Amino acid sequence: MVKRSRIVAFFLIIIFIASIIGGTSNTIVKNIKLGLDLQGGFEVLYDVKPVNKDQKIDRDALVHTTDALNKRVNVLGVSEPNIQIEGNDRIRVQLAGVEDQNQAREILGTQATLTFRDVNDNIMLDGTDLVEGAAKFTFSSQNNQPIVLVEMKDREKFREVTEKIVKMAPNNQLVIWLDFEEGVDSFKEAYGTDNPKLLSAPNVNEVFNQTSVSIEGSFTKEEAENLANLLNAGALPVKLKEVYSTSVGAKFGEEALNKTVVAGAIGIALVFLFMLIYYRVPGLVATITLSIYIYLILLIFDLMNGVLTLPGIAALILGVGMAVDANILTYERLKEEIKIGRSLKSAFQAGNKSSFVAILDANITTLLAGGVLFYFGNSSVKGFATVLIVSILLSFVTAVFGSRLLLGLLINSGLMKNKPGWFGVKRSVIHQLSENVTAKDLKTRFDRFDFVKHRKKFYIISSVLLVSGLIILSIFRFNLGIDFSSGTRVEIDAGKPLTAQEVTKELKVINLDTDDIVLSGTNHEIGVARYKGVLSAEEIASLKTHFNEKYGAEPNVSTVSPTVGKELLKNAFYALLIAAIGIVIYVSFRFEFAMGLSSILGLVHDAFFIIAFFSLTRLEIDLTFIAAVLTIIGYSINDTIVTFDRIRENMVAKKRFKTEEDIAEVVNKGLQQTLTRSVNTVLTVIVTVVALLIFGSESIQNFSIALLVGLLAGTYSSVFISAQLWYDLKVKELRKNGPIDTVKEKKKWSSDEPQV
Repeated sequence: MVKRSRIVAFFLIIIFIASIIGGTSNTIVKNIKLGLDLQGGFEVLYDVKPVNKDQKIDRDALVHTTDALNKRVNVLGVSEPNIQIEGNDRIRVQLAGVEDQNQAREILGTQATLTFRDVNDNIMLDGTDLVEGAAKFTFSSQNNQPIVLVEMKDREKFREVTEKIVKMAPNNQLVIWLDFEEGVDSFKEAYGTDNPKLLSAPNVNEVFNQTSVSIEGSFTKEEAENLANLLNAGALPVKLKEVYSTSVGAKFGEEALNKTVVAGAIGIALVFLFMLIYYRVPGLVATITLSIYIYLILLIFDLMNGVLTLPGIAALILGVGMAVDANILTYERLKEEIKIGRSLKSAFQAGNKSSFVAILDANITTLLAGGVLFYFGNSSVKGFATVLIVSILLSFVTAVFGSRLLLGLLINSGLMKNKPGWFGVKRSVIHQLSENVTAKDLKTRFDRFDFVKHRKKFYIISSVLLVSGLIILSIFRFNLGIDFSSGTRVEIDAGKPLTAQEVTKELKVINLDTDDIVLSGTNHEIGVARYKGVLSAEEIASLKTHFNEKYGAEPNVSTVSPTVGKELLKNAFYALLIAAIGIVIYVSFRFEFAMGLSSILGLVHDAFFIIAFFSLTRLEIDLTFIAAVLTIIGYSINDTIVTFDRIRENMVAKKRFKTEEDIAEVVNKGLQQTLTRSVNTVLTVIVTVVALLIFGSESIQNFSIALLVGLLAGTYSSVFISAQLWYDLKVKELRKNGPIDTVKEKKKWSSDEPQV
């Protein structure tokens, strides 16, 4: 009997959810803040240094500095700046959407300490003598040149100073300095030269009784406005040394956003199509819950007031492929239960129960990798890690609970009773329940493969590739990006095909030529130039101005100091090490040490292949590469855990290992039973990665390549390496200690084993 109420409830839920998504998604998307790599902008990391030897850089000094920087940012008109204290002596400033990046860099980094001195550099007045907030930009009534007017607090003090200067004739200049440095700057050396610190040196021929002072120099309108704004914001209480910066032109950001969204739409559509074709009704439910999953990610990111970056969008797209994994795992279990003769309802219940533990274990290990990535990553990598973590949590909720709710309504309605074809199961493969067939007894399309028997061949293949990789690394080494090697990276988008000679010629015009030039993009429209040293703020400003005038788009410029480069390299190593140790501990706790050890050996195998591939192809290794490696570690262990979970289940059914053949049987059967799931899940993720690679932004191309290579290596190690290594470890234990009681090990590991 068909329970129409369940079907009605199903469609009412779908209509209700669709109306919410349709009514709010547009607002949510508009509210989400985009990172500077998607809308253009400027990011800089400062080392905070004392102004003098007596000053201490403590928490109060850092807080006061962030307050001063906030005042300066307000001048730039940036709606939502992100200014954060990092560690004990650093401040990171992110200004997404700032229009004039040269102006931003100048206003942020200028000390803005105004001093009035005589020609012998003796200080006469300083910024504390000025009325706060009274500086203003105007034009001279005499020559209509831009000037800055300031107000003195004490009329009498100013009169006394001008009186002293008048008496110093013929050297009666009142020299106005910005950020004068004792022992470095001198009026005698700076006068008559193009020194931006020396603002002006007017002659004082009479004693002044007024409080208004005009600062006149060879200012442009913008320079005079900036100076007035700086003086009103106040001098910084510390010195700031730029140790890392990156700036993205608005054109780059817009193109990156458009390309990546298109790539995501194509990848997700292909995943949906695959699920519908292969899993039929469950596939339809999966596409619904995956759509809800995407909506919830955007909603939560909006509620978190998070900043969505380019790697973050990549993580969302990748997350769809990974979220399918839980659905596939459940649906493959459901199909097994149907095949052994269970009714659709009982098959659904048993399939849910037997897949839950594997899904939980797999998600926790991936979550561990995401957490490590968040802790050690910089701003854009943190964005990727944030989306990855949210994706894992939401995929678990939507796949485990959402899919089961919706599919349960359809199954319990009775509409699909005796219709196994709607679940992708042929009637010819279904057994009678009276036959007492278990999941372990079901035939698979991979039964003819003996994975254990041929394990040495796989070991040899991997050994040859690993040795080749070592040779490749020793010869080619790494092509380290500036994140790790320090220096400057300039990305020029000409909007038309470029040649290396043209880029070199244009760089020579501004005296910034380099031999390290690489062309990228579909039609070689992007030129990438690298410098071993860190370009100064003035050189970066010149570079941006020149290419904006030449091609109509500001280039992207990233600088990393040697100190920060070493720190990033150290943090990357720690991230990989901690993630590996954490996974070993978790897998050992949930399963056993032998499985943990063989899992981590498989992960080392995968990571090394990615590294060797990048060394051979000379692809650049940067922070997003580390993000890709950690993602693959999390995903690969996910695959391995599902296999080990099935092996563990078969061990329980076996009860005892008496011979090596018993162990081989359990391993082979576990791999044969999970191989369809492994192939299907890796295909869904590869589809999204290939879409990113073909249609996505060039900025994450290396990231996508690392993911693709890692996915292939990870699938290979999960199927052909990790389980076989566990077999060898178990055989060694058997030879040493005799028969192994697997039932006792079951009680030790978990009480959540599925009942079949």
